[in-house]
Amino acid sequence: MVRPKTGDAERSNSTDKVEKILQGAMQQFLANGYAATSMDKVAEAAGVSKATVYSHFQDKEGLFRALIEKLARKRFQLILGTQPLHGEPYIVLRGLAKTALDQMVNDQEYQSFERLLMGESARFPELAQVFIGSIAKPAIETISKYLASRAELKIPDPEATARILIGSLVHFVITQEIMHGKDIMPMESDRLIDALTHLIVNCAE
Repeated sequence: MVRPKTGDAERSNSTDKVEKILQGAMQQFLANGYAATSMDKVAEAAGVSKATVYSHFQDKEGLFRALIEKLARKRFQLILGTQPLHGEPYIVLRGLAKTALDQMVNDQEYQSFERLLMGESARFPELAQVFIGSIAKPAIETISKYLASRAELKIPDPEATARILIGSLVHFVITQEIMHGKDIMPMESDRLIDALTHLIVNCAE
């Protein structure tokens, strides 16, 4: 039986601890909000010492930033993948919109985190900006590049069009799910996806 090298074992143990800390942090932030969460509570929820938390994260803000970045990586890869967008516009844009809505609508933790960020953004704007910079900005840049590469679409402003696409999807999730408006103004997600795709793909006609 081959034993793992000491360095490999230490890295694996460190990665496991980081994951436990991030899970404990998410639990505490969602339950208590950013201001009321302490590193002591995070350590207790993670089942590690306070010193261990500080050895991996300098302070609470750094821990929260790491949590946002982890969520951003997961969300970006699930929706946009790891390669540049390519393919026929109708298929690519409709698939992207459907995947994005499915992910956001069905992920209760993501919705809870959005509520947390919106609620705390007035007191901690810099943390909300990390979220925008880690999730919204890269998504808009990726879609903008794709739209600009499709000359047949004749889109005069790819970045603004990408913002319209992302903004419409986020607005749908906020009004329907996060703000509990689906009983007041119900709409099937496919209707929104079809309308957005039609607007973008047929704007050259």
